Amino acid sequence: MQNQEPTDAIIAANAELAARLPFADDADFAAVERGFIGTLEDPKILDAAGEVVWDASTYDFIQGEAPASVNPSLWRQSRLVAKHGLFEVVPGLYQIRGLDLSVMSFVEGDTGVIVVDPLISKETAAAALGLYREHRGDRPIVAVICTHSHIDHFGGVQGIVTQEQVDAGAVAIIAPEGLVEHAVAENVYAGTAMGRRAGYMYGAALPRGVRGAVGAGLGQTTSTGEATLLAPTLEITTTGETHTIDGVEIEFQMAPGTEAPTEMHFYIPRYEALCMAENATHTLHNLLTLRGAVVRDPHVWSQYLTEAIERYGDRVEVVFASHHWPTWGNTEITQFLGLQRDLYAYLHDQTLRMLNQGLTGAEIAEVIQLPPALEGSWHARGYYGSVSHNVKAIYQRYMGWFDGNPAKLWPHPPAAIAERYVDAIGGIDRVLELARVAYDGGDFRWAATLLDHAVFVDASNEAVKALYADTLEQLGYGSENGTWRNFFLSGAAELRAGSFGTPTATNAPAILAQLTPEQVFDAIAITVDGPKAWDLDLAFDVTVSDLGRSFHVTLRNGVLVYVEREPEADAALHLTLEKTRLIRLAGGDLQSDGLGVVGDSGVLTQLFGVLSPGDPDFEIVLP
Repeated sequence: MQNQEPTDAIIAANAELAARLPFADDADFAAVERGFIGTLEDPKILDAAGEVVWDASTYDFIQGEAPASVNPSLWRQSRLVAKHGLFEVVPGLYQIRGLDLSVMSFVEGDTGVIVVDPLISKETAAAALGLYREHRGDRPIVAVICTHSHIDHFGGVQGIVTQEQVDAGAVAIIAPEGLVEHAVAENVYAGTAMGRRAGYMYGAALPRGVRGAVGAGLGQTTSTGEATLLAPTLEITTTGETHTIDGVEIEFQMAPGTEAPTEMHFYIPRYEALCMAENATHTLHNLLTLRGAVVRDPHVWSQYLTEAIERYGDRVEVVFASHHWPTWGNTEITQFLGLQRDLYAYLHDQTLRMLNQGLTGAEIAEVIQLPPALEGSWHARGYYGSVSHNVKAIYQRYMGWFDGNPAKLWPHPPAAIAERYVDAIGGIDRVLELARVAYDGGDFRWAATLLDHAVFVDASNEAVKALYADTLEQLGYGSENGTWRNFFLSGAAELRAGSFGTPTATNAPAILAQLTPEQVFDAIAITVDGPKAWDLDLAFDVTVSDLGRSFHVTLRNGVLVYVEREPEADAALHLTLEKTRLIRLAGGDLQSDGLGVVGDSGVLTQLFGVLSPGDPDFEIVLP
């Protein structure tokens, strides 16, 4: 079935928002054009096989007034974010925007250039560097700064520098303490589920267009090239820590537990420039990203913004981040950072106030109101995070999933509760009838609830799936939040055409190569099928020869446990291998060379017989 027209209810809701927000304020459009130097002659970026991993031209349709099928506020944000090319922030400081989800910055030193946050993919990072050098000359890279542990801030690093350059001391890799640990954990432990949901969040399988993907608010979408990782040669640990790199003095501010588990800001006196990583951008950010993550702390987030204002507020003339466009002028910067700080602090404090009065997360999300100064600031609008899901995240952070109502303590799972609801309402046909009434009346939230139950009772009912898809589509057309729009439209797409799986993968070989042996064993442990392994009692030793480390591994009661210690002489099985071979072994490679086996190889066969890897194609909108 084809995409539907926006209904009168959505057209009216979008028009109401357009009348309420300050669209006459077009300062951001001047800011996003400021310093523009040029862009790629061909906006298609290809991988080695000739496949397109990024094409900025697919967003060329985002011009002029918002169409009826896109929330006008989101359309405005997408027009701004879609601008791509090389920009001068101030002389000596440059940015590449619009060639991936994130922004890549260049700090020119005495002899070379320091690169900040080299995008997601090798291919986009290489293209960005090529564009910079086309206009600024072939300056050597002397350092790469990765501000935090999310893949769009380190993934492209091997597209611009090599491990050999790093090993030779020609290039420093600078990152906050713990970056590799957190980066690997996020992309491996829950990586399959996060990756599947990220396909929804970024609209990766959606066609680009006024009834499809228009962007994700923080950036347009994610590139699909090869992600990489290089371990830091300099870990930043302390606020106020200062290093001089190629003649450029940089003062760092630690900001852990904010937008990422490990994150840092930095100030460059030479350029009077402050990099805020991803903690002050032109949107309300996520406290719990829709792809899934650990809930972030808005209280400490606001405190680090206060600290940044106090440390640098009287000496900064430009603030830039690794998404969106900069903010210039000391007065404007102080106001911008102050409002960003107040945004996270207000959500935190008001959610706590109301939960202590007995409201649940869902209830708080419906009644909370931002103060006028925040409501009317474009950079505080919810294009990536939203007030609604951030408030629920704060509630979850403090109170957990249970809202205290005993009826919610032990509910039936989705399919079982759906069957009971549908029976109580009077059967599938009656549910469909009520959902049509809700749809026609513009109550798409209720229609979606009814149809969610119906489809979990009968996933083959085409009439149910068709109306459900139409309903999610209307919700998408009305969403100011880019990731909400992508989720709604992705759900509609899968109801109509089936699962699109996981379009992008984050467990790339270069990232997996950074796994420690402990992380490899952890990755194996979370794939053990507990019931299948109940009766197994296995023990064996593993020596990782290139690291000179040995581990004793057991599997009992469905739990894989490892302890670092010397191998036992009478071990039932002793494996000797290098770390790269251990990583391949964890991926199921039992046959290739490089695996030294002494003893009963049947132990390994039994272990792998009870492993159940994640499914990158699991259903989301269907049971």
